[in-house]
Formats: sequence, structure tokens, C-alpha cells
Amino acid sequence: MNIKSSKTLVKEALSEIETISPDEALSMMNEDKCNLIDIRDIRELERDGRVENSNHIPRGMLEFWLDPDSPYFKDGKLDMNKEMVLFCAGGMRSALAAKTLKDMGFEKVSHIDGGFGAIRNSKFKIV
Repeated sequence: MNIKSSKTLVKEALSEIETISPDEALSMMNEDKCNLIDIRDIRELERDGRVENSNHIPRGMLEFWLDPDSPYFKDGKLDMNKEMVLFCAGGMRSALAAKTLKDMGFEKVSHIDGGFGAIRNSKFKIV
């Protein structure tokens, strides 16, 4: 059996998606041009804090919460016309998640380089 490694999957995803800096994401958020989506596990949020005004969608539910045909769709939670800016702890899960959203048909998708670790060292407010 030939199995692709997670490292390979992330590398492939990064070649297909847009990666932005925390500063670019903050600017987009301040201009109300994006949905900032934290895909970390709830335990990570409780332990490390949350980005003020971000939306929490656990990685395991992302596709279901954003699919209008899914019984789990969170109608009204996000503005589906704005860019979906994803982040996780370090940038690997969000890269895979951004690729999945592109595969679903979302056109305006990006992820934050370095994830929450980089965000914590930026001007975002952590609560």
C-alpha cells in the first residue's frame, strides 16, 4: 500500500492555496473583508486563548458547517461572500482545510502562515 504522508499532503496543499501573513489577515479583518476562522480544537482555545472576533469551527466540522446542503450547516454564522481566512496552531491543518474549501468550490480562501503561533506575535488581540 502506498500512503501519502501528511507532510506531502501539506506540501501539495500549500502549492494550491493562498498563504497570507498575520498582518494581512488583520488588515482584511479590520476592513470587514473576511471571516477569520479558527479551526483549532476547543481544548487548544481554552489552553492558549482565542483571537478576538474570530469564528471557531473545529477542523472536523468545517466541511459540514459550511455546506448549505448539510444538516449541520450554520446558516448566518459566516458571510459566505467574504474570504474565508483559516488558521490553526502552526499552519498545517489550516493549509489542508483551505485546500478542502477550494475543492468544495469556495473561491476566496486563504490561511495564515504560522497559525496561532504567528498570530500571537502580531497585533491581533488574544482573549
